[in-house]
Parts: sequence; structure tokens; C-alpha cells
Amino acid sequence: MSAIIQSPRSPQTRSRKGGVNWEKWGWLYMRASGVLLLILIFGHLFVNLVLGEGIKGIDFAFVAGKYASPFWQVWDVVMLWLAMIHGSNGMRTIVNDYANNRTVRRILLAAIFVACVVLIVLGTLVVFTFDPCSTLIPADQALSFCPVP
Repeated sequence: MSAIIQSPRSPQTRSRKGGVNWEKWGWLYMRASGVLLLILIFGHLFVNLVLGEGIKGIDFAFVAGKYASPFWQVWDVVMLWLAMIHGSNGMRTIVNDYANNRTVRRILLAAIFVACVVLIVLGTLVVFTFDPCSTLIPADQALSFCPVP
């Protein structure tokens, strides 16, 4: 019995007519989000570590000051969304490559999807609802611009 291996440049036949090629779009997303993540992450590190006082300058007040600006809120949320979807898509690819049992594959893919959605929702809520003057913070630890109750 011999197997015929098609030339790499030969046209591919599709098993189904029409539809969206999700693997192609996932591959393109990984490349585009990877480039954007490099820009966002190195910009984040540059602003936080190089322009400021370094790691010793990052504290609650620093984060509160950053999240007072809509620019940094959007920057961090875009970084969060791209990183979570990028990582989840990578995990999906690994599960599809190595999980042979259909039931196990579906359970793992569902777990990845749920974890991604939960972390994106929680992270987005934290960024946009962050209140540095929360009543949960003791008065002696409140920031200088927060009204004392």
C-alpha cells in the first residue's frame, strides 16, 4: 500500500462548501494580536518602569493616578482583551492538537472559553469601576485627595 502525498502547491479541496474558515482567521488573529501586544506591553513597561521611579514607584497611588485617565483605562483593557483572547486561542490550538477524545476535547474547550470570558469580564470591571476613594479603605491609608468620612 502506498500513500500519495500531494505537492505543497497543489490546490486544496474543501470538504464543505462555503462557510467561514475559522482556523485561517484564528491564525491571522494570532499574528495581528501578537504585534499589537508587543507594542502595548512594551509601552506599558516603558511608562511604568522607565519614565517613573522604577519598580519602587509603583504603588496604590500610582495605579489610582493611572486609572483616573480614560486613556490608560482603554490601554489596559485593550491589552487585557488581546492577551486573554490570544492566550485562549493558543490553548484552543493545543487542545485541538493533543486531545483525541471528543468528549475530553469539548470539556477542555468549554473550560478555556469560560475561563477567558470570566477573566475578561472581571478585569474589565476592575479597570472601569476602580475607585481609589472606596469606603473600604481605612481613613489613615486613604489618598490625600480622597475626602475623609
